[in-house]
Amino acid sequence: MARVLCPFVVLAIVFSTSLATNHGPLQDFCVADLKSQVLINGFPCKNPSSVQANDFYFGGLHMMGNTSNPIGSKVTPVYVTQLPGLNTLGISLARVDFAPWGINPPHTHPRASEIMTILEGTLEVGFVTSNPENRHITKVLVKGDVFVFPVGLVHYQRNNGNTNAIAISALSSQSPGVMPIANVIFGSKPDIPKDILARAFQMSDKAICDVQQKF
Repeated sequence: MARVLCPFVVLAIVFSTSLATNHGPLQDFCVADLKSQVLINGFPCKNPSSVQANDFYFGGLHMMGNTSNPIGSKVTPVYVTQLPGLNTLGISLARVDFAPWGINPPHTHPRASEIMTILEGTLEVGFVTSNPENRHITKVLVKGDVFVFPVGLVHYQRNNGNTNAIAISALSSQSPGVMPIANVIFGSKPDIPKDILARAFQMSDKAICDVQQKF
């Protein structure tokens, strides 16, 4: 009986695994038609006959992002909305610039894992595992180092030096999404009720109101 069931068990495992991953492209490319009014999970394809080289091109990652903001960092994304040729390919890219002691605040990418390479400077990076452990995993990286942030987990980066830092991140989605924790919680529209946040953070309603006004 075990020998009879074994192939079916293997088949079930393979089938369930295939359902858990993104579908592979069924054609050479599907350049996103960003002007289409059709609503699908992703973007519809442009007519292949109208596709040009620029649909697969993005220029400008050599340019430093403007880090003169309260957090001291700037992300330059290369997602499908910037590079339509990424549509259906399941990948994207971003450049992250840091002013001295600047941060990329705690955030998540709900649809992608991220692998980051340090090009210049020194970064302290970290992520937190899910409940109930909530383990904080952190490391200091220097030029040439690589670190990976698993999909969906809260993570951050901080420039630990007195000079600018630069990193390049590759992500496993054409549209990874970004959810900055502070913005999501305190800057939602409409606001999350103050009494809910006050109980969650064990703070007064007034303190919550003061924080919400900043976002």
